[in-house]
Amino acid sequence: MSQESAAEKAIVERLARNLKKVSGRTATAAQKRAWRNSLTALAGTLVDAGLGQVEALVEFPMPHLKSSQADVVLAGVDAYTGGDVFVVVELKQHERVEYYESDDTQVIWDPRHGPKPHPALQVEGYRDQIAKFCGAVENHPESVRGLVYLHNMPRHQISKLTGLALEKNVSLFGQSERGDLIRFLQGQFAAEPGAAAADRLLSGGVRLRRDLLEQAWETLKGRDRFVLLDRQIEAYRTVLHAVDEAYRSDSKQVVIISGGPGSGKSAIALSLLADLARQGRKVQHATGSRAFTETLRRHVARDGDTKKLFHYFADYAQTPKNEIDVLIADEAHRARTKSFVRFHPDKQSDRHQIDTMINAARVPVFLLDENQAVKPGETGTIATIKSYAQKHSAVFHHVPLAGQWRCGGSAVYDHWVRMLLGLGEEEGAWNHDEPPIPWEGDPGFDIILAESPQEMEDILRSKLEDSWSARITAGYCWPWSDPLPDKSLVPDVRIGEWERPWNAKSKSRVGEAPPSDLWATRDGGFDQVGCIYTAQGLEYDWAGVIIGEDLIARDDRLVTCREANQDPKLGRRSPRSVPQVEFDRLVRNVYKVLLTRGLRGMVIYAVDAETQAFLGKLINSTKQT
Repeated sequence: MSQESAAEKAIVERLARNLKKVSGRTATAAQKRAWRNSLTALAGTLVDAGLGQVEALVEFPMPHLKSSQADVVLAGVDAYTGGDVFVVVELKQHERVEYYESDDTQVIWDPRHGPKPHPALQVEGYRDQIAKFCGAVENHPESVRGLVYLHNMPRHQISKLTGLALEKNVSLFGQSERGDLIRFLQGQFAAEPGAAAADRLLSGGVRLRRDLLEQAWETLKGRDRFVLLDRQIEAYRTVLHAVDEAYRSDSKQVVIISGGPGSGKSAIALSLLADLARQGRKVQHATGSRAFTETLRRHVARDGDTKKLFHYFADYAQTPKNEIDVLIADEAHRARTKSFVRFHPDKQSDRHQIDTMINAARVPVFLLDENQAVKPGETGTIATIKSYAQKHSAVFHHVPLAGQWRCGGSAVYDHWVRMLLGLGEEEGAWNHDEPPIPWEGDPGFDIILAESPQEMEDILRSKLEDSWSARITAGYCWPWSDPLPDKSLVPDVRIGEWERPWNAKSKSRVGEAPPSDLWATRDGGFDQVGCIYTAQGLEYDWAGVIIGEDLIARDDRLVTCREANQDPKLGRRSPRSVPQVEFDRLVRNVYKVLLTRGLRGMVIYAVDAETQAFLGKLINSTKQT
C-alpha cells in the first residue's frame, strides 16, 4: 500500500469517527467511497489553483440541524475584499443525469433509484442556512457562496443542470470544466491561509431561529420562507410533483412524509400550505390535536380567511370525493379508527379517518412519526395509510426524513432518548434488548438532572428571566381535578412539599392560567404542569419533564407501571380496553414526546428514587441556573 493510499484511509476513518460523534450515524461504505474519490478530486483542484492553504471543513453540520451536513465548506480570505469568504461545495460522482418526468427541480442519477432534488437546490439550502444562522456571517451573508462539482460528468450531461443552477445563483462544474472551476476558485479566494476564517465560522456561535409559529405566519404572508434541507427538499418537491401529476393524469396521489420530532415535518407542511395556496390550489391543513390546531389558528392564521385553512381530521368524515385539491394531514399518527364529533352528527363517520381524508382530497399528504402515538385508538401508521391508498387505487409515495431539528438539532440527543426509552432507531420499532447509554454531551443541547421539582422550577424560571421560553410537563400520574368554585386550579401534582396544578382543562382562561389549547404559548402557562395532550406538536426553548412512577428503572432498564398511571384513557382505570403491551408502547411514546419538546435544553426529574439514581449514572450535567 502506498503512503498516499494509507493517508487517504486514515482521513476517511477520521471522518467516519467524527460523523458518528456529531450525528450518531455510522458512515456507509458508499459514503466512505464518496469521500475518498470526491475529496481527492476537490483537493487536487485546490492545489492546482494555488489555493492549498484554503481550509476545507468536511461534512459541515448545519446550524439547528446537525444531522444534515454540507459535503464541504471551503473557508478562506476573499480575493477582492480581504474579508472572510465561505464556499459551500456539493460533490457528486455521477456520470449521467436525467430530469424526473420533465421536472427540472428533481433528477434521476440512477434509473434503479427514485428522484432526488437538483443539486443546486441542496446547495441553496445549505448556503441559506449558514448565512441565516451562523453568527460569523451575521453582518455579511453575501460572503457565503455555493457550487456543485460533478467531477466525473461530461459536458453534454452537465448542460442539463445549468438552467436551475443559474436561477439559484449556484456555480456548476463538471469533468470538462475543471479549468473553469480553478479560475472560479481563484476569483473567490486569495492564496492565503484560511484557518482563521474557518475558526471564526466554527466558533462564531449559532443565532436563534425564529419561533416556528412566527415563521409560519411570515411564510403564509409571503414575507419569508422556511429553509428546507436535504430530504426536506425531496419531500416538498415530491408533493408538488404529485399535485401536477394528479391533474395531468386525473389520478389520486398519496404522499407520506415520516420522521422524528423536529425533523422538519411541520416546516414542510406549512411551506406547502403557503405555496399551494399562492398557486390557487384548494389546500387545507388538518391535525388530530385541538391544542395544535387552535394554536395555529390563533398564532399563524390571524385573520378570517387564513383561519379557514386549518381543520381537524374529523372534519372530513362526510366530505365528497376530491372536494379539495391538497389535504396536508400533520401529525397523522393521531388519526383514529372513526370520527366522532360531539353535537355534530353530520361530521361523524364509522370509516377510518385515513380513509375519509384520502377520499376528500385529490392529493392527501400525511406527515407522521409512529413513535408519537400516545392514545389508544391512534392508528395512523404507514401500513394503514398504504392500505387505504391501495383501496382508493391511488399512487403511493413515501419520503422518510433523516435529521433532528428540535433539541438543538442534536441527533445525538434523539438517539440517547430512544435508547433510554427502549425505542428502536426506525419509526415504530422496539429495542428493549439494548441498554440505555450515558449522555456524552453536545455543544448545541444541554441536559440537566434536577435534584427536586423545586430545583427544576428554579432552573427553568431563570431561563424565563433570561427571555427564553420554558414549560414543565409530566407523565399522567396524578389526579386531575376540576377548578374550585372560586375558579382556581387545584394543585394536583404533589411531590413532597412541592405542588402545582395541571394546565387548565377548559378552552377559556382560568384565573391566570391560559386556555388548555394555548398553554404552551400563552403567558401564565409556566405556573401549571402540562400534560401530553397540551404539549404534543408544540415546542419551547427549555423543557422540564417530571417522570412519574408509570416509568421506573429496574435492573438498569426503564419499565412501565400501570398502577401509577392515572390517564382515564390509558392507565389503571382502563385495563380491559388497553392491553398491557399497548400500554407499555404508549407510555414510552408519551415520554418520547415530552422529552423532545425543548429547543435548547432539557431538565429532568424522576419521582421514583431508584429511577432518579439510574438517571444520575447516565447524565453528567453541570447545572446552569
